[in-house]
Amino acid sequence: MATPDNPISMSNLSHADALDAIAKLVDQAGDAGDSVLIDEALVMADTFEVRGLQPDEQAALDYYRANAWAWRQRFNRVERAAAWDFEQPEVREQIFWLRRAMNSVAFESLHPIRRCQILTNLGNSLDTLGRFIEARRAWSAALTIEPNFWMARCNRGRALMHYAVALYDPGHHGVLALHAHRDLLDGLASLSTHGHFGDASLAEFYTASAERIAEVYNLDAIEAHHAPDGWDMGESDEERSYRHWCLRNVLFLNPLNDVETASVAANDILGLPDFATAIGEPPIITGMFNELKQAFVSARWLLWEGMHAERPHFSDRDVLLYNTLDYPAYGLAVEKVKLAFRMTYSILDKVAYFLNQYLALGMPEKRINFRTIWRDQDKGPVRPRFSTSENWPLRGLYWLSKDLFEEGMRDSTEPEARALADLRNHLEHKYVKVHELLLDAPAAHDMFHDTLAHSIRRTDLEHRTLRLMQLVRSALIYLVLGIHKEEQMRAKDQDGLVAPMTLHTIEDDWKR
Repeated sequence: MATPDNPISMSNLSHADALDAIAKLVDQAGDAGDSVLIDEALVMADTFEVRGLQPDEQAALDYYRANAWAWRQRFNRVERAAAWDFEQPEVREQIFWLRRAMNSVAFESLHPIRRCQILTNLGNSLDTLGRFIEARRAWSAALTIEPNFWMARCNRGRALMHYAVALYDPGHHGVLALHAHRDLLDGLASLSTHGHFGDASLAEFYTASAERIAEVYNLDAIEAHHAPDGWDMGESDEERSYRHWCLRNVLFLNPLNDVETASVAANDILGLPDFATAIGEPPIITGMFNELKQAFVSARWLLWEGMHAERPHFSDRDVLLYNTLDYPAYGLAVEKVKLAFRMTYSILDKVAYFLNQYLALGMPEKRINFRTIWRDQDKGPVRPRFSTSENWPLRGLYWLSKDLFEEGMRDSTEPEARALADLRNHLEHKYVKVHELLLDAPAAHDMFHDTLAHSIRRTDLEHRTLRLMQLVRSALIYLVLGIHKEEQMRAKDQDGLVAPMTLHTIEDDWKR
């Protein structure tokens, strides 16, 4: 039997046979519940990799490694406290290997079913951590490759039901339940004809999930009363174009935008749930969330304007600039995209400031940021206030912060995270040059290559800003739903009377 010090010799196996042996050993270990065999499979994988692999072989190996870590997670996280712990090293490993496979140069040449398996398992792992919005993106990507890949559709449906349960708005709750039920039924229909796309024995499990939704919700009534189209999209062509762009890119602060691109989702309805404070305390929390939300929607508009500008702005007229002959891009539109990036990124630290106030963490203001809020000490464990909370959306928020800020995590869990962090650092403190055209690897002798600048294509700047905005939208939803969960738990321990305090909305005409 293999051990880290005495791995199995695989020198007599071809690459194809070695991969097959590792895959079979992982399956055998999982079926037998044997953690020792899992260790052996991982040792075999490490031994095999040093032989030098083709990209498609490496991607397959990474997929099998992720499967091994998935079994290890099942073995190690049986107890409730272990399952709810914010730190999930086994899931982190799964995400690392699956994302490495997904970002391989060979990914697009893999068999479509293998690609669906990688994306589906990635979605499962992200959902476990509470990142249900990003999980949905992974499952949807799998279904784009193969619409009959029922494992992705059924898992997307079940996870959407968990998202629905986490909501505080009963109307949104019902609509998400309706979509969850549709996914489950569609997935089960595909399972009946394409059972080989997954473990067909799960049919009973998914059927029970669909039946449970139908028992709890009057789905016919929800569908009859749900009118997704015909809502106001604006008075001008420009506003309508902007709102359609937000819908397509899932940028509205509205849970319905995660399941629909119809006009019903074209508003930023997300707000704080009902929450209790001490008598006489001013609505500080509400004001703080107003600030987060306004910053997000303003940055979103700046990005849209910067991406869709059709002509130079008059403010750029007669501004003396020199052509450095490396296709530089200047003008108000470019600066709007930069501002949108900086504004959006700054929201994350404000979320930490919000949590410090709402949860009364007592963290000194100078130490508060989205990376440090989770621990008393930088190298210490996660605060018990979080780690024992069984708060699924807050766990998602925590893992989103790890993607973006934790050293050693950025490269492994969120492929664009380091690029986002580097861009933000240069925008705030250094020198960013935006180019209409940019060679991937400028020649060493190129006298026009700016060695001081952080150079980026204009299209890449726009793409990264859009991706950052999607992540921050997720963060705001996780924050709100995490507060809702917290308030539900607090209500169980509250004694005495609770007096309502009504706050009126700010009219659009007042927003000058």
